[in-house]
Amino acid sequence: MDKIKGSHKRYVLGQEPVKEPAVAMTTVAAAQHSKDEGKVEVEVEVDTKGVALLRTLGLTGGCSVIIGTIIGSGIFVSPKGVLQNTGSVALSLVVWILSGGISLLGGLCYSELGTLMGKSGGEYQYLKEAFGDTVGFLYSWTSVMVIRPSSLAIISLTFAEYACAVVNVCGTPLLPVKIAAAAVLVTVGLVNCYSADLAARVQVIFTAAKLGALAVIMIGGVIRLSQGYTSVMETGFEGTTDNAATVSLAFYSALWAYDGWNNLNYVVEELKEPEKNLPRANILGVLVVTGVYAFTNVSYFTVMTPDELLASPAVAVTWGDVVLGVASLLIPLSVMVSTFGAANGTAFSGGRVLYAAARNGDLPDMMSYVHCNKLTPVPSMIFTIFLSLLMIIPGDIAGLIDFFSFTAWLFYGLTFASLILFRYRTKWRHAERAYKVPLVIPVVMVLISLYLLIAPIVDDPRIEFLYAALFVLGGLIFYIPLVHCKVQVKFYDNVSIFVQLFLQVVPTKAED
Repeated sequence: MDKIKGSHKRYVLGQEPVKEPAVAMTTVAAAQHSKDEGKVEVEVEVDTKGVALLRTLGLTGGCSVIIGTIIGSGIFVSPKGVLQNTGSVALSLVVWILSGGISLLGGLCYSELGTLMGKSGGEYQYLKEAFGDTVGFLYSWTSVMVIRPSSLAIISLTFAEYACAVVNVCGTPLLPVKIAAAAVLVTVGLVNCYSADLAARVQVIFTAAKLGALAVIMIGGVIRLSQGYTSVMETGFEGTTDNAATVSLAFYSALWAYDGWNNLNYVVEELKEPEKNLPRANILGVLVVTGVYAFTNVSYFTVMTPDELLASPAVAVTWGDVVLGVASLLIPLSVMVSTFGAANGTAFSGGRVLYAAARNGDLPDMMSYVHCNKLTPVPSMIFTIFLSLLMIIPGDIAGLIDFFSFTAWLFYGLTFASLILFRYRTKWRHAERAYKVPLVIPVVMVLISLYLLIAPIVDDPRIEFLYAALFVLGGLIFYIPLVHCKVQVKFYDNVSIFVQLFLQVVPTKAED
């Protein structure tokens, strides 16, 4: 059996984790291979005081994570889908504002869950506690393998397309777009591996920059309104659809643009005073985004009629061509800034889902290791970026994104239901809650989730929804033998030792 020997404890890889303070590797003394037995024995000096993620995020950093991950490519592409499925200017604006309200209510529910649990990992932690290991694993499986990497891939490809448009090197060939997207992924991966504090600083800077860019669009809209360009707004609810199921698809488009409202819960262990800053950051972040989105859409309608907006391949670019003229280059540049910030924030939070699941034993524990000096979850970040790189190779991940919202709201609904369960379960009923929402809020959110799941199927029972369900359940193929039955992979110990030595990473504290 391969072993890692320390100055205070002996840890044997491949066995149950020792539920004592985690080891922190300070120096690697030697790595020797036993020729006669074919075993590896590694001598390391350790400090058993424990290794954990640092609390580096304050209120400003927390707001930046939320705003930065929400505002990405959505506000530049989703208005078309919202208008198409609502049929009128007024209802489309109502959907945008209501989507902000839904995100805000969701953020309030997550604030209670985050302060109650106090652990990174978001939905994974809550679903595991409420519904058991199987549901927790299925969420982590879906999130780690599809939801997070596909989101990163979409965002990076959007950045790449606008970047190539700026330098005018991209025509039909997709290779330059893929190279630029890969460069973005590698860059945000390196930033997040190097320092959590640096990643947070990058998030603050790019959040401020993207809000400045959107401010140009909003101010331009105010100016045009003052100049009398109100004819489109005056059409009101004219042409509104009477199909409630179609409206749910409009919410899908808008809520995709708001996706990221829950990301701070993935890094709650790195948030200073989470009992105060988590709810404050959730509320402030979503309110800012809702205001920005509403004013931005009003600005779009001061330039384009509904038909013109639906015909536009990129509404923000069309807006810039009309309002900014020769300065219209600012629009693709603003999209680049926005999407890079979103990619950084998504990578920052997404790597923590894998980190939390691995730390709890649902995924390979080496994915929960942190760098011994930087204290960042390097293996989980590398794996997330690697999957995202694979997804940009074909250049078209529409097949996965078609059921992104369906899959996401399946688990969102279960998470809101878990909050209701915690109010009545003996273990959590009397637990001290630093923040508590009225019970009616999670009940309403469960009903909204059911509507968003059922209405699209009733309106258009596409095969993508079946694929989504099958993929989620497909995680059981790995869960049953590897997690439930604890089948040991023979070469895992050697791989684990190599990862620790090569990346200079160590185990974190075991879960209680």
